[in-house]
Amino acid sequence: MPRTIRTLTASEVETLVEWAAGEGWNPGIGDATALRAADPEGFVGAIVGGEMVAGISAVAYGAEFGFIGLYICRPDRRGEGHGKAVWDAGMARLGDRIVGLDGVAEQRANYQHKGFVPAYETVRFSGRPAGLTGGREIRSVEAAETAEILAYDRQCFPAPREAFLREWLRPPRIAMMSTGSTGLAGYGVARRCREGFKVGPLFADDMETALALMVELTGRTAGEALHIDVPATQIGFTAVLQAVGMVPGFTTTRMYRGGKPGNAPSKVFGITTLELG
Repeated sequence: MPRTIRTLTASEVETLVEWAAGEGWNPGIGDATALRAADPEGFVGAIVGGEMVAGISAVAYGAEFGFIGLYICRPDRRGEGHGKAVWDAGMARLGDRIVGLDGVAEQRANYQHKGFVPAYETVRFSGRPAGLTGGREIRSVEAAETAEILAYDRQCFPAPREAFLREWLRPPRIAMMSTGSTGLAGYGVARRCREGFKVGPLFADDMETALALMVELTGRTAGEALHIDVPATQIGFTAVLQAVGMVPGFTTTRMYRGGKPGNAPSKVFGITTLELG
């Protein structure tokens, strides 16, 4: 049967996120709505006989940066070229932008062959921190403070993402912030997932602020396990996480094609999502 490549509907994006859950990626509850807010046209699927058989997110953050994620082919339709078809369509959509992705180890060589260059490793830490303490004042993000969050986020993420963040910061997600003498010093978000909570983003001026945010997010997640994807370059932070009982798990590689973005990696203690960067 002929294959059609087209933009996915909202319900089809929901289905793609459910496929991610089936792959063991543990997406967040309600993720599809927030992910789609980043770029409603940025989700592409292969349709055969009226059914989606493969999908990908190819989200454009303005004219300069894009991100590839949620690259899944339905297990019963693998080996038929549908995955390659959505990949090609997604990359064509992003054009000459700098494009990022988080690749699993077994696909790293394949992505390098496609022109992606490794930037750093990301390690997922999971568990319930025991005895973690923080010494910064932390409080909930209020709607009136969104503009301040957007400005801070722009230092840490490669491109503006206002529409996405306005959705991502909304309850029931837990959004916390830290302020210092010069203004906002960091913020973090936790969201309920199929299993436990994921923390992301976790952006901060320094490790002490990042740990204080983790303490507050831990206290607000009802004793459930936390998961956070931490750049391996944050050596001190990862050492503390292990010391308080969080366990390193699988790794991914952040990779870019077309150049390296100019954000400040030193402020990134936890990436937002593996799906959107």
